[in-house]
Amino acid sequence: MKSLWRWWVSFVSVLMLAVSVQAAEPIKVVYHMSEGIPQASRAIQNIRNHLAADPTAKIVVVTHGLGIDFLLEGATNQMEQPFAGAVADLANKGVEFRVCNNTLVARKIDASKLVPEAKIVPSGVAEVAKLQAREGFVYLRP
Repeated sequence: MKSLWRWWVSFVSVLMLAVSVQAAEPIKVVYHMSEGIPQASRAIQNIRNHLAADPTAKIVVVTHGLGIDFLLEGATNQMEQPFAGAVADLANKGVEFRVCNNTLVARKIDASKLVPEAKIVPSGVAEVAKLQAREGFVYLRP
């Protein structure tokens, strides 16, 4: 009976250690954007709120289609306020912005038109899938 008790205490200790290690890891979230400026405005505010509640969150924004528009130089929201400052501020807090190369090619947009914080990936949808399936990111669509 004592050996069973020791085994149980050891098992619970290992389980608690695993849970505490997992809890210490930052939550990883991919924000998927493909709908244009109104979605981008919502996302910027969602991400600000997200980081205010959990500053350790690892956030990656993946864009394709009309979702890349807020990452183009000179882009403004519906109130004519530029996105560049908000994007730079979020990037300084560790948020990554990824843009679909397929979209750039299809829409004939030169990569030099993107804000400096944007990183080009081969495919936006493939990037979202990779982050979810291989890297354990939670999916959010603002």
